[in-house]
Amino acid sequence: MLTSTLPVRIYYEDTDAGGIVYYANYLKFFERGRTEFLREFNIQQDILLEKNIAFVVRKVDMDCIKSARFNQLITVKTTVTKQRRASLTFKQEIFHENGELLCQATTLIACVNLQKMKPTAIPAEIIEVIPSAS
Repeated sequence: MLTSTLPVRIYYEDTDAGGIVYYANYLKFFERGRTEFLREFNIQQDILLEKNIAFVVRKVDMDCIKSARFNQLITVKTTVTKQRRASLTFKQEIFHENGELLCQATTLIACVNLQKMKPTAIPAEIIEVIPSAS
C-alpha cells in the first residue's frame, strides 16, 4: 500500500475564535489529501468531470482525537485500503508536526456517472494505477 502525504499549515481561517481547528475543516484537509493522492497517479478529477464521472463521498467515519491549532504544521496521510468495482475506501490520518495523531477517518468514495446520478464502474485506467490492500 502506498501512503500519500500532504503538509498543511493551519491558517487563522481554519480555526475558531480560540485558535482551535473547527472540526468540519478536518474533512476539508482529508479531501485535499485524497485529491493529491489521485494527482500522484496522474488522475485529474477535472478530466473525469469532462467525462461525466465524479468521486463522491458516501460515508465518513471520523475520530477527532486532539485539536490542531493556529499556525501549526500538520501532515495528512492518505492510503487506499479497499477497491471495489465502483468505490474506493481511504484510510486517512492527520498528524501534528511532532508526530502525534490528531484525527483519523475512514472514507468511502463512490464513483458516479453525473448524467445518470448513479454509481458506475471506476475506469480501468484508474484501477490499474491505484495501489490498495485488496
